[in-house]
Amino acid sequence: MGRIGQEPDGSNEFPWNLPAVSSLDHLDFTSPVTFLVGENGSGKSTLIEAIAVATGLNAEGGTRNLRFQERPTESQLEKRFTLAWNKRPRRTFFLRAETFFNMASAYERAGSPDPDPMVELHSLSHGQQFLTAMRERFGPGGLFLMDEPESALSFTSQLALLRVMHEYSATGSQFIVATHSPVLLAFPEATIWHLDAEGMRTASWEEVPPVTDIRAFLADPALYLHYLFNDD
Repeated sequence: MGRIGQEPDGSNEFPWNLPAVSSLDHLDFTSPVTFLVGENGSGKSTLIEAIAVATGLNAEGGTRNLRFQERPTESQLEKRFTLAWNKRPRRTFFLRAETFFNMASAYERAGSPDPDPMVELHSLSHGQQFLTAMRERFGPGGLFLMDEPESALSFTSQLALLRVMHEYSATGSQFIVATHSPVLLAFPEATIWHLDAEGMRTASWEEVPPVTDIRAFLADPALYLHYLFNDD
C-alpha cells in the first residue's frame, strides 16, 4: 500500500471524535513495517479495521475469500478512505486478536478438500493458533494487517513473529500492525505512528509509552506498586 486518504467528515460522532481520525488527512506507508501505537481508545484498532475493510478484507479477520460475521464492528470509516497502491499485493490477511476465535471457527466451518492447518486452529493453544495463522497465510509480496497480535504470544513467540515479519518484508511484503508490544516495536527501521489526544505523529522506539513505561516499571516496580496499592 502506498497511501490512504480520508474525506473530511466534520462529525462529532465516533469515530470522527477521535483525534487520530479527525486529524487524519492522508497517511503514507513508505516502510515495509508500520506500527500504530497508543493508549486504549486512541483509535489504533479503528484505523486498522478500516484499512482492512477498505482493502477488501473481512472486518473480523482472514483473507479476502473468508466471509463471515459474528457481530458487526465496522465504524464506516473505510467508506471515506481512498487507497493508493504502489503495487497491488499478491495476498492479503488480517489477524485481529479480538475476533480471532470467530475467524478460527469460520475456517473450521468452511473446511478444505486439501490439508489446511487453518481448519484445525481450535486444536492448538491460543499462541500456537496465532503463529500457525501467520505462517500459513503470510508470504512474499503480500499486505498483512495485525491488530494486537502480541495478546496471545509469549516473549519467545513475539520474537518468532519478528522473524516471520523479517523474512517476508525482505521479499516485498508489507505489514501494518497495531500493538502495545515494545518487543514488536523494536523491528528495525519500522515507521511508528503514535496516536494520542493531539492526533498522530511519527515517533522513535525509545520515546513511545510501551517502551518508556515498561522501562520505568522494571527499574523500580516497588515504587509503582506502593502508589498503586496505597489507599490513603
